Amino acid sequence: MGNSDALEEILDSRKGGNRRAEGVIYGINGPVVTLLGDQGFEMNEMVYVGNSRLVGEVIGLTTEKTTIEVYEETSGMKPGEPVEGSGSPVSCILAPGILNNIFDGIERPLSAIRERDGAYISRGVSVDSLDREKKWDAHITVKPGDRVFGGSIIAEVPETRAIVHKVMVPPELSGEVVSVVADGAYTIEEPLVTVRLSDGTEKELTMCQRWPIRVPRPVAKRYAPTMPLVTGQRILDTLFPIAKGGTAAIPGGFGTGKTMNQHQIAKWSDADIIIYIGCGERGNEMTQVLEEFTKLIDPKSGNPLMDRTALIANTSNMPVAAREASLYSGLTLAEYYRDMGYHVAIMADSTSRWAEALRELSGRLEEMPAEEGYPAYLASRLAAFYERAGFVQNLNESEGSVSIIGAVSPQGGDFSEPVTQNTKRFVRCFWTLDKSLAYARHYPAIQWLTSYSDYVSDLAGWYTDNVSPKFLDDRNQIYYILTEEAKLMDIVKLIGSDVLPDDQKLTLLIAKVIRTGFLQQNAFHKEDTCVPLRKQFLMMETILYLDKKAKALVKLGMPVSVLEKFDIFDRIINIKYDVPNDKLELFSDYKKAIDEFYNQVLEKNG
Repeated sequence: MGNSDALEEILDSRKGGNRRAEGVIYGINGPVVTLLGDQGFEMNEMVYVGNSRLVGEVIGLTTEKTTIEVYEETSGMKPGEPVEGSGSPVSCILAPGILNNIFDGIERPLSAIRERDGAYISRGVSVDSLDREKKWDAHITVKPGDRVFGGSIIAEVPETRAIVHKVMVPPELSGEVVSVVADGAYTIEEPLVTVRLSDGTEKELTMCQRWPIRVPRPVAKRYAPTMPLVTGQRILDTLFPIAKGGTAAIPGGFGTGKTMNQHQIAKWSDADIIIYIGCGERGNEMTQVLEEFTKLIDPKSGNPLMDRTALIANTSNMPVAAREASLYSGLTLAEYYRDMGYHVAIMADSTSRWAEALRELSGRLEEMPAEEGYPAYLASRLAAFYERAGFVQNLNESEGSVSIIGAVSPQGGDFSEPVTQNTKRFVRCFWTLDKSLAYARHYPAIQWLTSYSDYVSDLAGWYTDNVSPKFLDDRNQIYYILTEEAKLMDIVKLIGSDVLPDDQKLTLLIAKVIRTGFLQQNAFHKEDTCVPLRKQFLMMETILYLDKKAKALVKLGMPVSVLEKFDIFDRIINIKYDVPNDKLELFSDYKKAIDEFYNQVLEKNG
């Protein structure tokens, strides 16, 4: 890559050698701690604050003062306590053991904390991010004399039953393999391969590497999105698809189903790996997520879903500074697995709580507030977050992707507030949740008139090659009927439906079939919770065939009131339950049933 030299320079400067800056606390304002003067710290350096050695990060430097945000509760701390630098930025430890694990916002494993300190996280707790004693079976994939570079795979480790962890050369290194160990069981810190670098020095490579959470991992090339992230949810896959490497937002008020929609996507999408970030959500809701995910079975492999999932839990009662860092920690984990050639999906729930953490920290720093008290850099921070998504060619020439699906929780369901509006600028999928649909038990409660996807045209070729050349035409016809219904309903609300001509009454009837039989989906029904694209296409074909035949009858003078007496409309609605996902040949029976309906109407009213 052209920026590899610059990247190496940045990383070298961030390592800090053996330097350990030190200072003493001058002022404390919640999670914001200040030190007088320039004590030799670096921007974004991880520091240990106070006698309890709380983890913090340098966020401001001048010759007069150093500003630090602390990721833990600062009550009881007082001026004069020491601050010690770590010599490196806030980073994630990247090695086998990430999957099937639950972390807090700065990658501390909650299970290890519980074993050591009980159910409540004590301040200043220091535990290893990953198990340093567990041995992993490693198969070495290089030999002496091989040239390796950043991203080269040097070993393969079965991390879980579902995922093979590919140990890679750190992005800033390249050289010639001098020696390798034999295949066997090793800890994440034991050397596997020794490499001679370009300057003649030798470096031992382990399974473990560190990466600064705020620095995107480098890639060789970015591709245009041309492959959908198939979710199994009809309204998403058909009307508002998201591409692999794409971005989407799910805005909605309280109780409209943001979290449940993300759960469905996490369970059923065709992503290889799921990173679920619970950012500032209620503790009981996060507990439910953790309990559910640990019990779920992956439909692809039959293994536990956690075998390809990592959870980051940062609830609303945890310190706000760690909430702000949690999104970057999740992104770094996702990019690491993307570099191995996997397709990763991030569920961020919710970016509004993350923005609230930014607002609180900005207020403590006495920065000039912008709209509704949010900092002026809210938009740029959101852009930096969503821009780390993408479908890429990695440094090792494999292909992978990071897709980001962020929930937005506007206060009072007001979509004009700053987080929602700024998010809308940076995502290409907008799945608007509607309170009236949710209260009417229509799930997913995604409002089809205000939602959109900019990926439809990008994915046209994929749908043509992998589903049917007619897929997008059918999709457009379905969407047209729904928009026509919305226009007609404005008239119906004023003067009633009786005054409408029969062709418009038929539009309302077919739209009802689409809404209840296609868009509405039952997450608790084994055939309806996840629907393959082929079945989605055949459902559209069947509904549109019914529309075609019914229109022909209306043109012949048949009133819609007569057509409604036949049960064919209810039968088409129930296709989602009555046709198993593995018996799609049954759709031919429904086409015959529609033809019979057509002939029966003609015979009885001929």
